[in-house]
Amino acid sequence: MSNIISLMVAFFTCFFIICLCEPVAVKMGLVDTPNNRKKHEGQVPLVGGVAIYIGVLISSLMLLDYTHTFQVYILTSSIVLMVGVLDDRFSLSVKLRVVVQILLALIMFYWADVSLKSLGSILGFFEVKLNSFSVFLTIIAVIGGINAFNMVDGIDGLAGVLSMISFIALAILLGTAGSTWYLLCLLFISAITAFLLFNLRWPSKQMNKVFMGDAGSMLIGFTVVWLLLIGADEKVAAFKPVTALYLIAIPLMDMAAIMYRRVRKGKSPFEPDRDHLHHIFERAGCTRKHSLVIISLMSITCALLGSVLDYLGVPEWILLTIFILIFILYCYALSRIWRILSWVRKH
Repeated sequence: MSNIISLMVAFFTCFFIICLCEPVAVKMGLVDTPNNRKKHEGQVPLVGGVAIYIGVLISSLMLLDYTHTFQVYILTSSIVLMVGVLDDRFSLSVKLRVVVQILLALIMFYWADVSLKSLGSILGFFEVKLNSFSVFLTIIAVIGGINAFNMVDGIDGLAGVLSMISFIALAILLGTAGSTWYLLCLLFISAITAFLLFNLRWPSKQMNKVFMGDAGSMLIGFTVVWLLLIGADEKVAAFKPVTALYLIAIPLMDMAAIMYRRVRKGKSPFEPDRDHLHHIFERAGCTRKHSLVIISLMSITCALLGSVLDYLGVPEWILLTIFILIFILYCYALSRIWRILSWVRKH
């Protein structure tokens, strides 16, 4: 019963915080304004991330044990949120954001012992223990996770739905392993559901649209990485380390592919453009709703595949090989998406 009450608190707190903060955000200039990259109408308040955070924070204090690790999570996630809000309002430099993300990873590693300690038996013969390389790859994981969800936040509902898919998969895997961290996943799912009602303006088009902003996408990306590292740790062993790739497959592959294309063009890998997966679908003739559905189904397929293969005990080197093949297929399909969609329409 307490679980249900906490989920309701997360949902309704997020819902009402959005209602209360909308006019405040407009007065403070915390809004997203249309430009050559952003095609929405009017100034949209960037309060979704703040509302999700407050909803999860209040409900988690009612539901989760206030352990040292959880306290460090609250501290680091609060820093992520504050940096995200400042970025939404003042557009912070990439270097500053990356420095903060490195500091967050170091706090996770040294203060909470949340880190990537092993890559599992991805070579097939022995377990790849990271030892002194653990801190370096933990930093890479944090930077990658935060920016993957931040970059994928480009059309209504996309970041919210993709993060919910990751949280649902994590909740099942962590819960099955007996870890209480699955409860945090459920709280995020509940709060994000409330946010999506405004973001997608459902069930009424009269509802005011809000975005989660960098504050929300960075918070979600950081939390997902935190939970992936905990779940992959041998103390919890909710899933194999390589399985984590499947649980965030679409944001991760989209980020990797687009950063590679930017570097090839001689641009900064963090320079914004309109070459993300959802932009490519739009240019190929898909509506935003169709793009949302297709990309979400892709994400569900990857998360389900990884979870099932992990459950069946498929060797880690095979899991890695399959993921690499999926990524190659993903890149190949993107380069020929116009032909593929044209064929689908004809048939």
